[in-house]
Amino acid sequence: MARPEKVAAVAELKDKLTRSKGSVFTDFRGLNVADMTDLRRQLRQAGVEYEVVKNTLLQIAAREAGIPPLDPLLGGPTAVAFGFQDPVAPAKVTVEFAKNHKNLAIRGAVLEGRVIDAKAVQALAALPPREVLLARVLAGMQAPVAGLVGVLNGTLRQLVYALDAVRRQKEAAAGQA
Repeated sequence: MARPEKVAAVAELKDKLTRSKGSVFTDFRGLNVADMTDLRRQLRQAGVEYEVVKNTLLQIAAREAGIPPLDPLLGGPTAVAFGFQDPVAPAKVTVEFAKNHKNLAIRGAVLEGRVIDAKAVQALAALPPREVLLARVLAGMQAPVAGLVGVLNGTLRQLVYALDAVRRQKEAAAGQA
């Protein structure tokens, strides 16, 4: 029979997994207290929650949340960075932190219900910020419209030049007569 504190822990993990847009799984062996504190501070500034979890409880919570099996991401001590607003924030902070702290190993992530490996987390962290991506999409959508306006503007400009040339010819003909 399950103990009430374990049931509560599974329920809390399930809630975090379902609310999280992106969760990065790490192995923190070898990090000292100061490094862990620094990592937690950086994650907190990015709006990310970092928690050391028991693998068995995490597997149960993931199964209940409808997430594919997390077996490739678990093994040994596990900590999870839960990103509730931005799905990329946990990946960016943990990858950047791992560059300077070789003891932090990124195992993979759950991104909006899909399990991805460590290489995909690296690629996700390399993406430009959301605002830049949106600006690129808008620029791509705006380019055809701007081109159409340029073409129409060029046609009108040619018409004005032609009318101006006709006016000059008539003025010159009237000046000679």
